[in-house]
Amino acid sequence: MEWGALAGIAVVSLGMVLTPGPNMIYLASRAISQGRKAGFVSLLGTFVGFVVYLIATCLGLTAIFALVPAAYTAIKLAGAAYLLYLAWKIVKPGGQAVFAAAELPQDSNGRLFVMGLVTNLLNPKAAILYMSLLPQFIEPAHGHVIMQSFALGGVQISISMLVNGLIVMGAGGLAAYLSTRPTAVRLQRYVTGTVLGAFAVHLAADRSKAVLATP
Repeated sequence: MEWGALAGIAVVSLGMVLTPGPNMIYLASRAISQGRKAGFVSLLGTFVGFVVYLIATCLGLTAIFALVPAAYTAIKLAGAAYLLYLAWKIVKPGGQAVFAAAELPQDSNGRLFVMGLVTNLLNPKAAILYMSLLPQFIEPAHGHVIMQSFALGGVQISISMLVNGLIVMGAGGLAAYLSTRPTAVRLQRYVTGTVLGAFAVHLAADRSKAVLATP
């Protein structure tokens, strides 16, 4: 593989993981309410969700979306609608910021893992990343398309786990810092909601087609 492809997926992955979304919101809330251990157990579920998406993509799931454009469009529009819903929940009066302290039930490790997994599997950003963006960096002429897919996916997963791990580590401290600064909390809410809304509009307006990533 060319280093340019690995660097490209790394930049895209970093931009997406830094954009507030379901994974970040769930992991931060768990780390704040139940501690870092709960956050890392949830992060393990998120990791497995990424692996599931990667394996499905490498086995040719993207072919369905390439051959049935309406299904691909429906996925993107559903994802855009979900992101708009999250944006509204954050910016509406009384909405909760990503790193705001909140009381959540003390769940078992098994439930934390499953919730992290399900949250990621239902994450529109993860679905779009693997079903649309990942194939853009694959060069069929170089052969070994499946190996290219796994290599690119490995880069994305590594970056996501590193950034989300740092979020779990620092969520509690950041929540404590923001708890005494209401202006900063409001600013964070509006910035987060705006970013989510902008991503949703971009996703809904995108007219690109799914690219086949089969061997």
